[in-house]
Amino acid sequence: MPIAQIDTEKIDTETVIRSLGDHSFVFYGLVFFGIILARYFLLAGGSWWWLYARSPETTPTPTPQQRHRSAEGIRADIRLSVLSAAVFALATAAVLMLQSHGLTRLYAKPDTYGWWYLALSYGTMLILQDALYYATHRLFHHRWLYSWCHQGHHRTRQPTPWTSFAFDPPEAVIQALVLVLLVMLVPLHLITLMAVLSTMTIWAIVNHLGLDHLPRRFPHHWLGRWVIGPAHHSLHHRHQGMHFGLYFTFWDRIGGTEDPDYAAALEPSGDLGAIH
Repeated sequence: MPIAQIDTEKIDTETVIRSLGDHSFVFYGLVFFGIILARYFLLAGGSWWWLYARSPETTPTPTPQQRHRSAEGIRADIRLSVLSAAVFALATAAVLMLQSHGLTRLYAKPDTYGWWYLALSYGTMLILQDALYYATHRLFHHRWLYSWCHQGHHRTRQPTPWTSFAFDPPEAVIQALVLVLLVMLVPLHLITLMAVLSTMTIWAIVNHLGLDHLPRRFPHHWLGRWVIGPAHHSLHHRHQGMHFGLYFTFWDRIGGTEDPDYAAALEPSGDLGAIH
């Protein structure tokens, strides 16, 4: 039979995903380290350039001391982010190794569980990841764990996009293991997994944009009651005993860690600056 007439439908697409484990663990670790690091510099660096470097006239001119402190804080954030990129790269390589042995729930055929499941699994992953993030994030603020698990992320009370991926190594390991665990437990299509990882990256950057470099009403409106944004997370960097979630505000409400003045400040007549 001519090659052009081969029925491609007979190709088992599940073998495609399993074949991802054909290369070595080190190979995939290096590849994903490069990808994650490039994504960090592109998105975090691009956001910082657009809001901070490109339009410095929107904020008061900093003193030399403030400028030095800001530059040192950014360098510290980048150092931690490089370490975090290495941790998440190793975790991603581990997922591929596990997949090659059939130990994850990743699948390649979109209709395996029905097309509707793609949206359901995406929402489920965000809720599960957010719940585990809230629990571990709050735990890392315990006085016995804070100094070696989370203090690096709070070097400054004024976060920037560079802060979005600046995890202390122990925290990076825990957050990476959470993702590995979820991939082993929840059936996920490859596209769904990529969507979850992209959402996590973009959301983390948005949460660390900094209120003083954003339009006054962005995104501080009714949506801020339900999803976390710069206003919600900036309060965490100013008052560390509250606002531990990543995506949704309801975990903070359930856990009693939402600032009581936050909801009132979102009203049209409210003032977010008053609770900072």
